This record gives sequence, structure tokens and C-alpha cells, in this order.
Amino acid sequence: MPVPLPTATTRWRCTLCGNLTRFDVTRSTKVVEYVHLDLAGEAKVEETEVLSETVESVRCRWCNAADQVELVDRPHPGAEAGAEAEADSTQG
Repeated sequence: MPVPLPTATTRWRCTLCGNLTRFDVTRSTKVVEYVHLDLAGEAKVEETEVLSETVESVRCRWCNAADQVELVDRPHPGAEAGAEAEADSTQG
């Protein structure tokens, strides 16, 4: 079963250990590449167009759990600073 990719508002999280930062990702990608061969026959990929991409599995690098990764919301920028300011104002 394919694993959904993180978006601008979500990220991966291991449900077993809570890891948010280190994962081994297995993906299948179908691409069209423009390959330029020099006169000696050395190939250089100059353009790549991704036609499709599927994340097949995500394994946690910390606890080695497979199929235990979920999508969770990313924290909003400034959310921690706003919470700290609110806590300071109630302690005053």
C-alpha cells in the first residue's frame, strides 16, 4: 500500500517511537531523461521529467519499524513563540 507524501502542512511521524526526522524511503519513479553523450561516449543527464512517483514504504531509522509511519500536522510557524508569550502574560 503506497504511503502518502508529506505536504506543506503535514509531516511523517513514527507511531512507535515518535521519530519525526529520520526515515528510509523506498519509492518507485518513472522518469524521462534527456541524456547528452559527449564524443567519448560519456553520458550526462541534462534534464529529468518525473512522470510518476510512488512511495512504497517508509521505515523508521530510529526503531526500524516498517509500516508504522503516519502523516501528522506540522506545527505552525510561530506557534511556540505565541504559546510562550501567552504563558508569560498569565504568570505576570
